[in-house]
Amino acid sequence: MKRRPIIPSACYKHPSSSRPHLFVCLFSSSSFDSSGVRPFPDYSPKKPSIKDSEFVHHISTVIKQRRCEPFRQILKPFESKFRPDHLLWVLMDIKTDYRLIVNLFDWSCIRRYPSLEACCILIQIAVGANDLEMAQKLLHEFWTKPSIDGNISVSQFLEKLIYTYKDWGSDPCIFDIFFQCLIEDGHLDDARKVFDKMLNYGVVLSLDSCNMFLSRLSKEPDGPKMSLKVFCCIPDAVSYSTVINGYCNQGELNSGLNVVENMQQKGLKPNAFTFNSIILLLCKSGKVLDAEKVLREMISQGIFPDNAVYTTLIDGFSKIGNTASASRMYDEIQSRNIIPDVITYTALICGFCQNGKVAEADHLFYEMLNIGLKADEFTYTTLIDGYCKAGEIEKAFSLHNEMIQVGLIPNVVTYTALVDGLCKKGDVDTANELLHEMCEKGLVLNIYTWNALLNGLCKSGNIEQAVKLMKDMEVAKIGPDVYTYTTLMDAYCKNGEMVMAHQLLHEMLKKGIKPTVVTFNVLMNGFCMSGMLEDGQKLLNWMLEKGIMPNSTTYNSLIKQHCVRNDMRSATEVYRGMYNQGVTPDENTYNILIRGHCKMRNMKEAWFLHKEMVEKGFNLTVETYNALIKGFIKRKKYMEARELFEEMRKKELSPDTEIYCTFAEMNYEEGNVDLTLVLCDEAVEKFVGDNSKGGRT
Repeated sequence: MKRRPIIPSACYKHPSSSRPHLFVCLFSSSSFDSSGVRPFPDYSPKKPSIKDSEFVHHISTVIKQRRCEPFRQILKPFESKFRPDHLLWVLMDIKTDYRLIVNLFDWSCIRRYPSLEACCILIQIAVGANDLEMAQKLLHEFWTKPSIDGNISVSQFLEKLIYTYKDWGSDPCIFDIFFQCLIEDGHLDDARKVFDKMLNYGVVLSLDSCNMFLSRLSKEPDGPKMSLKVFCCIPDAVSYSTVINGYCNQGELNSGLNVVENMQQKGLKPNAFTFNSIILLLCKSGKVLDAEKVLREMISQGIFPDNAVYTTLIDGFSKIGNTASASRMYDEIQSRNIIPDVITYTALICGFCQNGKVAEADHLFYEMLNIGLKADEFTYTTLIDGYCKAGEIEKAFSLHNEMIQVGLIPNVVTYTALVDGLCKKGDVDTANELLHEMCEKGLVLNIYTWNALLNGLCKSGNIEQAVKLMKDMEVAKIGPDVYTYTTLMDAYCKNGEMVMAHQLLHEMLKKGIKPTVVTFNVLMNGFCMSGMLEDGQKLLNWMLEKGIMPNSTTYNSLIKQHCVRNDMRSATEVYRGMYNQGVTPDENTYNILIRGHCKMRNMKEAWFLHKEMVEKGFNLTVETYNALIKGFIKRKKYMEARELFEEMRKKELSPDTEIYCTFAEMNYEEGNVDLTLVLCDEAVEKFVGDNSKGGRT
């Protein structure tokens, strides 16, 4: 199940949604204080006996293994002993498999009406799976169908939603849906009480919900009078925050910031919800550095963020490849004694894996387990995929086995990662065996599995087999998608076969498959690698003319090729054009430019870029460190060279042998014999050790 971030207020969109209005102040409360927000209760269900645990485990295993068979058939032997408590305990075992949960719930409804708790759990899970229609349906049906818990009041229903929220959902959207269902069913007094109740828990319902309430209220006998009172109210901090959150939910950041400014002009201070909404939208927009500035402003005003806000920033930094800043946010969480949860750890693990830092991801994974948090299928699969991409297929399969031992069932994504890893190692036969194992377990091969196999074939140089596989996909009625074509185009480009790459582009356009920026990046890289720099520049200009926004990777290919040609003036022009288009340079951009300037001995420009890079939380590669140090030594800037050399040693990075020899000789001439010997020992240990492992000096 795809994870959804915890957001500061609900996001449900009603079909009649309109632009935000300030008349939601009907619901504002001058006594509301964000510092006194009540925490959601922990979910602590009844514990099963040993006998019940065995019975539940048996059921869970059967429905996972025989998921493709009708539930009536596979659960018939268990019907006579099955109780409402068993449903709750089985749900705990399969909580990450949404389709399995729905099937089990439907089966339980046929035999006996589920408890209120089970119903609320399914509603929470449905919202988490973005199946809002299912959540609405269950809420509406509960008022019309009997329950094993007897007649249930709105208050009791809400309390059970609050009780199950922390462990089963953590998505405030659930309360928006509940609120709107109450309005649609005519429970207006209850809806007002729900709004007030949720403020106590720090959840401000969406503008759509509030406007829907007022629209319905205006049709009631006393509605016009009430509406008139609403328009005469003076908005307070909560009213403004609701409007700001509404703009942020609709992606209208500038409008939200204008309301913040207007709010401050009236002497009202933004509260936690205001800041949270803006931080979330900035992170979603990729403007994570701006989001951190909002965080600092939030803290400076004495409003301290919770784990959800930090997790949003960690996830944001991880997605743009800035793992250094993501780690810094994690360190800040710990310094504030905020306890990270599984989502926090998984966001970090995912970031490290995507950036090839699997050792760091592995360390975090076992740190998470050691503090008592349980990894789920998503966390295991993320790390398995990381190891597969790093070529450590044995470690990936070890994690796969560990996953099964702790009772988790690998899904199609897990197997796809393993297939991809095997293919990249050139072990296509084992990958095919794994595909057969997937089919035997009832897992349906999807486009991603096929693409993983095709990608592996391309990476191992088997382009002919990849082309054949794409034809097999069409025979199997699985149409190749943009990723399929882009992968094959990439293989042709890296092979220097630009004509074939162009043919594939025309073929996908003819089929109505829209290329992505990655597709164009593949072509750009192909042009640059083939020395066709003018064609690459024409492609960039064409993309801009057609409104296809390039990203940092697009520009990096051009910048790198100009650097290879020692044309730093053109490289700088591309870099400036990148900024003018609003594209933020990434870690690779800086490393490429710094090495280019060092090669041309433009050390002033290289040092300036180095400082800017560090300020943004990016890291230099070993090659860039080496280039800077050698450049400074040639310019006789020994202080700067020494500073970088010591920085490398502290980070346990290995300068090359020439640099070690230079500093050993330098220290010897200065009379620092002890340090000279230390450096000699380090050089011998690093480079002799690397050679013994087959590394390069």
